[in-house]
Parts: sequence; C-alpha cells; structure tokens
Amino acid sequence: MKIYIENLRFSCIIGILDVERIQKQDVIVNLTLTYRYTQEFIDYAKVVKLIKKTMKQEKFLLIEDALTTLTKKLKKKFPQIKSLKLKITKPSILPDCKVSVAKTTRFNS
Repeated sequence: MKIYIENLRFSCIIGILDVERIQKQDVIVNLTLTYRYTQEFIDYAKVVKLIKKTMKQEKFLLIEDALTTLTKKLKKKFPQIKSLKLKITKPSILPDCKVSVAKTTRFNS
C-alpha cells in the first residue's frame, strides 16, 4: 500500500537566519510512504499530526535535520513502513522561487 500526503501546509520556526529564528514561516510537506498492509493500517491523520507536532516543537535549524528526525520518528511509530519519501518546501524564503529538500529512505525490516 502507498499513502500520499500532499501539500501539508503549516507555519513553524525553521532556518538559520536571525529572522527565521523569530518569525514563523510557512512550510509545505509532501510525503509518500509504502507499507505492507495485513490487519494493521497506518492512520494518515496520525502521520500528519506527528509531522506537524515534531516540526513545531523542534524548531529545526536545517531542513535536512527535520527530514532525518521525521524519518526516524515515523519509522518508530509505524514500524510497518517499508519506504518513505519526504520533501519539505519553504515557499517564501526567496522572492523568486520555492526551495525544497527531499529524502528517500528504504527500510530492510
């Protein structure tokens, strides 16, 4: 099975610039995960809640650190995940483009 979460948009503190440490900015999270469905399903509402809670609480300096932490937390909470692709976008950090960083992870277990 695959779950897609597309264009999850919320505000949080993320970034290394002084203004980014003070003022919340919008981020957009896109996720694709695969898992083996047997009798247990993955509740996508819980996935969204974990992403938003983590991003808002941790106030990451780097998108890369956010991706790594989210990957670990999602796998721990939902061990049946087989692969996970996460992308975090900052739509307003630069005036003429959106900036994104993505991470894809495949799990052996």
